Amino acid sequence: MTRYALRGLSLAAALGLWQLLTSLDIDVWLRFSQFPTVTDVARAFADRLSGPDYWTDLADSLTRILTGFLLASVLGVATGVLVARSRLAEDLLGPLLEVVRPVPAIALVPVAILLFPSNEQGIVFITFTAAYFPVLVSTRHAVRALTPVWEEAVRTMGGGRWRILGSVVLPGALPGIFGGLSVGIGVAWICVISAEMISGQYGVGYRTWQDYTVVDYPGVFVGMVTIGVLGWLTSTAVELLGRRLTHWLPRTSYVPGGRAPRLVRGATALLPAGPRTKENVPHDQLV
Repeated sequence: MTRYALRGLSLAAALGLWQLLTSLDIDVWLRFSQFPTVTDVARAFADRLSGPDYWTDLADSLTRILTGFLLASVLGVATGVLVARSRLAEDLLGPLLEVVRPVPAIALVPVAILLFPSNEQGIVFITFTAAYFPVLVSTRHAVRALTPVWEEAVRTMGGGRWRILGSVVLPGALPGIFGGLSVGIGVAWICVISAEMISGQYGVGYRTWQDYTVVDYPGVFVGMVTIGVLGWLTSTAVELLGRRLTHWLPRTSYVPGGRAPRLVRGATALLPAGPRTKENVPHDQLV
């Protein structure tokens, strides 16, 4: 409860500082006099919530981000495993992927306009591209980092290729995969909002840009807050799903002051290396 109170206090302090600087029209290098106050943004937010356009924009942006992100998750994991496990796939796909990967997804807007018959499909394509490469790279590195002993053990017990994939490769790579998914969902939000601003019809990004063009700065901040909350919710959902699917991993709880963390799960698996003496052997294992 203390940690949640501190988090709420930090947010309240930031809002209070924002209100103070904007209400007093502070102009010391940074021009806070041009900013709307917190109360102005709150009133604009209340007006938007009572209208239908806000919920339409919200539904359109969520549909685009979820469609692109789910496609990127499935194809990114599949491609990452394939490239990491097959030399032929790495030789065929690796050079092409490495050439395309540095290109920012938002730079593909002209390509999407020329390639797809509708703006909606183009925005989903940009969102997919933004999330695909973080998932692909994280999956590839996670699969390659797996110890060969696990695979050899399954082969020794008669397991085939699919058994190894389901029992060793995917479970062992899950922490790295969800690391890529967490990065991918954040990058996808950046690109979908940018794409909506450039070529979208409806959506949070489109509405935020329209507010800027008509000099409705409280409306611009409403869009910014909405984007931030949506990004936080989706990132939290990915993180919680990852924790649930990797519940077997040993976890630690933070202990301030530089002391050793308290092990929550699998404590005996992380014993210090060295001779087994009474100092480093659990009490229940002493003979």
